[in-house]
Amino acid sequence: MTWASLTDWWWPYLFILLAGWLPTDIWRFIGVLIGGRVREDSEALVIVRAVATALVAGVIAQLILYPSGSLAESSVFLRVGAAAAGFAAYLYLGRRIIVSVIVAEFILIMGLLLS
Repeated sequence: MTWASLTDWWWPYLFILLAGWLPTDIWRFIGVLIGGRVREDSEALVIVRAVATALVAGVIAQLILYPSGSLAESSVFLRVGAAAAGFAAYLYLGRRIIVSVIVAEFILIMGLLLS
């Protein structure tokens, strides 16, 4: 493989295989092998849950504070209000995630349509 092969038809597929699929699947295989042996209340699983929750919170914060695309056209107050309403719906309507997502999306869409 040389620099000239970067324009060949197969290069993007090889890149996806090496840079995308292989690194993530290694961790998936390790998770499957170890996952059956880890107790649900173990410290390792508590740390994994905490990191996963922090990553989701970071993505949500980035979408609210630094949006891109058509979401960037909305005001920050609309985005924060929709997220707050979704969280309130989660708390008051039985702690169901799908209900909170639908409420937040409905408020965000209505706010975009009315502005």
